[in-house]
Amino acid sequence: MKKDIQFPEVEEVYLTIAKTDDKFWKVYIINRGQKKMDNLMITSKGYGSKDENRQATSTLRHAIPYLDAGEYALIEPIDPGVFHLNNEYWVSFFINGQLYDKKYIFVPDSIREENLSFIEELKLEGVLHP
Repeated sequence: MKKDIQFPEVEEVYLTIAKTDDKFWKVYIINRGQKKMDNLMITSKGYGSKDENRQATSTLRHAIPYLDAGEYALIEPIDPGVFHLNNEYWVSFFINGQLYDKKYIFVPDSIREENLSFIEELKLEGVLHP
């Protein structure tokens, strides 16, 4: 049962939506920890409303076999047309056989030029979610 599984707090794992050029944005996961992450499973979806109409994107699933300490990986490209939605990424992975799980949500309109900061690992500007 899920209630019997212990999920330690996720630390030093970040998601960022980075601007790769004038038109394109991509979502990355960054391991700033000291240990390798194994069997990463990531689901992504967008949801919310615009002009009082409910909107939702398809749920996408991604698998990354491993992510070494201090490394990053591309999850997916993202269209700026969904920045007005909640963009949710649910990340599960193992470190030394222990399961970790965390949900990251970029709230509506948080992905904008004035919220960009330099992401050292990517050498790009982006919105970093701890």
